[in-house]
Amino acid sequence: VVKIGVQLLLPFAAGHALRPWIGDWVARRQRWLRVVDQGSILLVVYTAFGAAVLDGLWRVVPASALAQLVVCCVVLLALVLLATTWLARVCGFDVEDEITIVFCGSKKSMATGVPMAQIIFSGGAAGLAILPLMVFHQIQLMVCAVMARRYAERRQPALAGQGLRDTTRIAASDPELWIQILGANAGPVGEVLREFRDELDGVIDA
Repeated sequence: VVKIGVQLLLPFAAGHALRPWIGDWVARRQRWLRVVDQGSILLVVYTAFGAAVLDGLWRVVPASALAQLVVCCVVLLALVLLATTWLARVCGFDVEDEITIVFCGSKKSMATGVPMAQIIFSGGAAGLAILPLMVFHQIQLMVCAVMARRYAERRQPALAGQGLRDTTRIAASDPELWIQILGANAGPVGEVLREFRDELDGVIDA
């Protein structure tokens, strides 16, 4: 319990306590801090699972057992998603709150689960313990990606048609990509903008 508290609860509490002083600094450096965050999770999972493979994980877990694990994870995820969706609608939450409840209700954290497994289990047992977590995580990513697209399409006005969806898809794309595109086509884009400016001047003068 002490090790779990030191590795998980102490950094969590320290981060929240220091937020008034480092919050702005963190917000300005989200891009590379995200790389550090996700990279550390990847390293933790890789070391734990790699040690389990070296200790003979796949001799302990045959293909049939892995298939059963996948089925169990699919059924568990389906039950959780159905239950959270039903609960959100019965309680009368709006779409935004329903999305939060559905996605967060099925969440699990590899960032906390893997260190806890390494503390509680020793040697290759830690890798065996996190195998269901890893399988569930991959299934959840694929299912939730499809659900996110469905929610996005459901929230768009039905009468808007494909044009609005294309426009919002472009607006939500990477700004840096459009900087490169506009920079490479500066001449034609400038000509179109000047024509548009002339039309606006004509409207103003009318």
